[in-house]
Amino acid sequence: MAMSEKPSCTTPSEDFRHFPEIIELNVGGQVYITRYPTLVSVPGSLLWEMFSKNNPCSLIQDNKGRFFVDRDGFLFRYVLDYMRDQKLVLPDHFPECGRLHREAEYFKLPELVKMLAPNINKLNSVGNDLCQSDLEELSTNTDTICNFSSSNNIQVSGPDNPPTLTAGSGSDLKKAGFITIGYRGSYTLSRDSHTDAKFRRVARIMVCGKISLVKEVFGDTLNESRDPDRPPERYTSRYYLKFTFLEQAFDKLADAGFYMVACNSTGTCTITHDQTDDKIWTSYTEYVFCHGVEEGDRHLPGGP
Repeated sequence: MAMSEKPSCTTPSEDFRHFPEIIELNVGGQVYITRYPTLVSVPGSLLWEMFSKNNPCSLIQDNKGRFFVDRDGFLFRYVLDYMRDQKLVLPDHFPECGRLHREAEYFKLPELVKMLAPNINKLNSVGNDLCQSDLEELSTNTDTICNFSSSNNIQVSGPDNPPTLTAGSGSDLKKAGFITIGYRGSYTLSRDSHTDAKFRRVARIMVCGKISLVKEVFGDTLNESRDPDRPPERYTSRYYLKFTFLEQAFDKLADAGFYMVACNSTGTCTITHDQTDDKIWTSYTEYVFCHGVEEGDRHLPGGP
C-alpha cells in the first residue's frame, strides 16, 4: 500500500497543522496507521492536542518517522477504535478494563472513561462477593491464598473450613498451576566427533499455560499477538516472550515462586552439508514449572 510522504519540518511562519492525510503511529512498539481526522475527532483529547496544536517536527518520532507515543501498544487499539466512531466494543471476558480505563484517562477521553466505569464496578464487586469459578479450581487439600484486590484476600483452608475473607495488601492473583516453557533450537555437528557443536541462538521462547497465570508471571514481557483477547480463565500455547534468554524466563518464574518439575527434549537431523558432511540438527525442548504444591508433593499428577 502506497503511504503518504513523511511530514517535513516547517518554519514557524508556516501552518503548524501541516500533517499528511495518513498518519503512522508507534505506540509502545506497536505500529498503527490511521487517518488524520480520526486523531482529531475528539476535541480536547490528548491526541487532538498533539495533532492540532503542534508542528509535526515538535512531536517525538522514531527512526522511521512514525509519531511515537509511550503508552500500552496493545490497549491503544481500543482507544483508536473509540475515536473512529465514539463507540466502545470490547471482546467477551475482556480482562484489561482497569488498564484501559487508565489509558482513557491519560488520553483525556471522558466519555470513554464513563463507558468503562460499569465494567470497573463489576470487577470490584466480583472481588468482594467471592468468585465461585476460581474457588472451584482451588484444591481443597492444599492451603491456598488468592488475592482478588488490593484490600481483600480469599483463604481456602481445607475441606472442613469454609472460605473466609481476610485483609491483605497484595494485588496479584496467586493460584496453584503449571507453566510450560518451550523453545526450538538448532545446532551443527561436524564429522569430527571431538569438535564442539555449534549452537544457534534461541529464536523464540514459547509459553503454555492458563492465561491469568502466565500474565501474572511475565507481565509486559509477554507477547500476546498470536492469541489476543483470550479470556483469562482459558489456556493457550501460542504466547511467547519478548526476550530470548532462557535464564531470564527462569528468573521470573523463580521470583513468582515456581520451580521446575520436569523437562524433555527431542532432536532430529534435518540437513547434511554436501561439502563438509556437517549435520544440522533441530531440537525442541520443554521445561515444566509448578507453583502452589506442598514441599512433599513435588511431582507431576500420575507420577511416582
